[in-house]
Amino acid sequence: MNFSEVIEGLSASEKKVLRFVKKKSSLLDIVENTGLKEIVVMRSLQWLSNKDLVVLEKKDVNVLVLGKNGLIYVSKGLPEHLFLKTLVDKDEVSIGDLSKVISREEINACTGLLKKDGFISIDKKDVLYFSITNIGVNKLKSGFLEEDLLKKLPLNEDSLSKQEVVLVNNLLKRKDVIVKDKKSEWFASVTEEGKKVCESDKFDQNFEEKVTSSVIKSGKDYSFKKYDVSGDVPSVSVGRKHFVNEARYYIKSIWLELGFEEMDGDQVQNAFWNLDALFVPQDHPAREMQDTFYLDGKRSVSKVFFDKVKSVHVSGGDTGSKGWGGSFSKDVSEDLVLRTHTTVLSAIKFSELKKEYLPKKFFVIGKNFRNEALDWKHLFEFYQVEGIVVDPDGDLPKLKGYLKEFFKKMGFSDVRIRPAHFPYTEPSAEVDAYNPVKKQWVEMGGAGIMRPEVTKTLLGFECPVLAWGLGMERIISKYYDITDIRDIYKNDLEYLKKIKVFIK
Repeated sequence: MNFSEVIEGLSASEKKVLRFVKKKSSLLDIVENTGLKEIVVMRSLQWLSNKDLVVLEKKDVNVLVLGKNGLIYVSKGLPEHLFLKTLVDKDEVSIGDLSKVISREEINACTGLLKKDGFISIDKKDVLYFSITNIGVNKLKSGFLEEDLLKKLPLNEDSLSKQEVVLVNNLLKRKDVIVKDKKSEWFASVTEEGKKVCESDKFDQNFEEKVTSSVIKSGKDYSFKKYDVSGDVPSVSVGRKHFVNEARYYIKSIWLELGFEEMDGDQVQNAFWNLDALFVPQDHPAREMQDTFYLDGKRSVSKVFFDKVKSVHVSGGDTGSKGWGGSFSKDVSEDLVLRTHTTVLSAIKFSELKKEYLPKKFFVIGKNFRNEALDWKHLFEFYQVEGIVVDPDGDLPKLKGYLKEFFKKMGFSDVRIRPAHFPYTEPSAEVDAYNPVKKQWVEMGGAGIMRPEVTKTLLGFECPVLAWGLGMERIISKYYDITDIRDIYKNDLEYLKKIKVFIK
């Protein structure tokens, strides 16, 4: 090691820190001895470690911190301090007057302690009276070492002096004054090379660290600090979007590039648009509390659309269907719910479309809510990727083509579409992707061609509508190597800092 070159590359803070690194010096000790800020000391230690001048070690240590009563004593003073302070310049103080300053419990605890040390005298008349002795006055002047110690907390238990150990043991006997805790702390040890650098004649030589205008104008011959641009530096966390939002924006760009228009709408809907308009019968199990979050209040329904939807539920209306039969309640339709799917926005969009506008394609990436049991592949609050294509020439091959293109852009090569049943599509399909870690197919969502009971009722005319609703969290889990869907929304800053960026 060329010690001259090493010294020329040390900053002023590195030199200052290196002087105080002994055997197993803690970060806090170095901060106290150097007067530098903790972040400056930590950064200097990391640079010195990169240069093999110190060895850094992180370990758990026992730390003494202030308890609930300790915080009060630091602010107001120890009870025995307040006790003696109240007696100063008074002949006698009754127990009643003293209890206005400290509690009866503290008076009882302090009385024996102060009497034993000769700081007070007690006169028992009709009630107890207290007076301070000359020794007590001297004690007030000299102060209380326990208060000084409390003001230093938190402290590493291993770094206490013999006197501080005695004081701590006494304070630990009191209720909630000092509390023992554990925390991780950095320790630094100087290496043999570090010792030799400190002992070098050139160690105290000053080097200019910045080329400023005053340095240039001075015309002096300065010795400048050398910079090692190849050395490791501490990583810096930069601001970025949450990775879920990055994925949402990418998914949005896929549908926009495919010519789709974006839909938007409220997360709170009435049961009419969320379920009735999609031909979900009013006695369907999905309407029960175990699947749907109901809210207080009602929201009215347009009479025109209510009558049309009621007709198709009861008898099939003019769609050629037999409907579900039975009764159809307006009161049930007006119930407020947290939307269980973004398909509610598709239903509302059908009611707004005119025949001359077709064909049309719409999408939405929206949040939905279902009262589901939380596990590795289910959430009760999730994003759905919804798409509809209202096209007189729409058919199953086109539906399959849109889904294949989307999943290809999302990085899936192994996707299957299998027959299924949904109340508002016929034919219906499940869209699955294979999870190689769990070694099973994972359901991504549903798809199909909307039933005329939905489309003809709301559009006012028959027209094929291709539709799909996909679980976004399940889709993006593959890209982020997430095998448990619950990890997507965990509040772990280190996890969020390290997760990779969503790249198109």
